Amino acid sequence: MKQIPLAIGLGPEPGFDNFVTGPNGVALHALTQWRQPGPPVFLHGRAGTGKSHLLAAWAARVRGQGGQVAWFHATTPLPWQFDEAWSLVIIDDAQDLDEARQHAAFTLFVEAATHGTQMAAAARLPPVDLPLREDLRTRFGWGPVFELQPLDEAATRAVLRREADARGLMLSDEVMDYLLTRFERDLGSLKSLLHRLDRFSLAERRAVTVPLLKKMLTEGEVAA
Repeated sequence: MKQIPLAIGLGPEPGFDNFVTGPNGVALHALTQWRQPGPPVFLHGRAGTGKSHLLAAWAARVRGQGGQVAWFHATTPLPWQFDEAWSLVIIDDAQDLDEARQHAAFTLFVEAATHGTQMAAAARLPPVDLPLREDLRTRFGWGPVFELQPLDEAATRAVLRREADARGLMLSDEVMDYLLTRFERDLGSLKSLLHRLDRFSLAERRAVTVPLLKKMLTEGEVAA
């Protein structure tokens, strides 16, 4: 019987200080210097480019200053009811909003404008290309729009090394090479895989090696 690992080693919380900038310095600088309330901010780019990290870092800063943050995803249950106490409203995965949530998102924009609440959103596509109703696409693209680019290999290695160190996980160059040559270099997916590997190594009471990683994948171990 395997030991069930405790929920430890969850990795660092997203912050501006632990965002690996790579080619995305303009967006990072803009958000760290942002004075709210201001026009809506929109981030777009392929999966794993850091959109959610930057939004989470912004949310953490707002909360640290005593503000309240609302975060909506394309799967967040309806109704989406605006609260005047919010300082920042985030809409993530905007490209996947269904018709009902498009209406809800547009209403949030109207309420936010009325009450002086900062809006921010993210999607894989720029506002002009989103498969959404025209008035909502216009709202998303009303303020500054930043495209995030994928990290190069060196920066991706730095992110994974930092994540592993934060978990107390010894990640050899051999394991790192295997991860980067056998899997998509989508940071979100790679971090999820690292989380699974951390838990699997704890359950197996074995150091992280390529054979252990292969065993985890063969057994179909799922993230908890």
